[in-house]
Amino acid sequence: MKSFLLALAITLLVMNTAVATEGTYRHVVLFKFKDSATPEQVKKIENAFGELPAKIDSITAYEWGTNVSPEGLADGFTHCFLVSFKDKAGLDVYLPHPAHKAFVDLLKPQLDKVLVVDYVAK
Repeated sequence: MKSFLLALAITLLVMNTAVATEGTYRHVVLFKFKDSATPEQVKKIENAFGELPAKIDSITAYEWGTNVSPEGLADGFTHCFLVSFKDKAGLDVYLPHPAHKAFVDLLKPQLDKVLVVDYVAK
């Protein structure tokens, strides 16, 4: 009986892991810009990020916005971007893509902090 329960537990763990790696893969990116970043520089970055879905086929959805929370807990982060992929393989195409690398090069001089969270949508 113990062997059966152990086998069942291992099977459920493997199945749960498989489910966790399947499904829509979300890439959440938050930016805090340097105080020296001008509105024009920030706008250029917003526009450049928005151009990535047309340049990188693995992006299945894209949206963004600026913080409007009344809670005051944003820690200086002002911009949130949500990039979706069919699966993790899509992110694996996106990260080293030349268009993404060019975007990062544009972003870095104006960036104070970044926070990235990836998750599988449930």
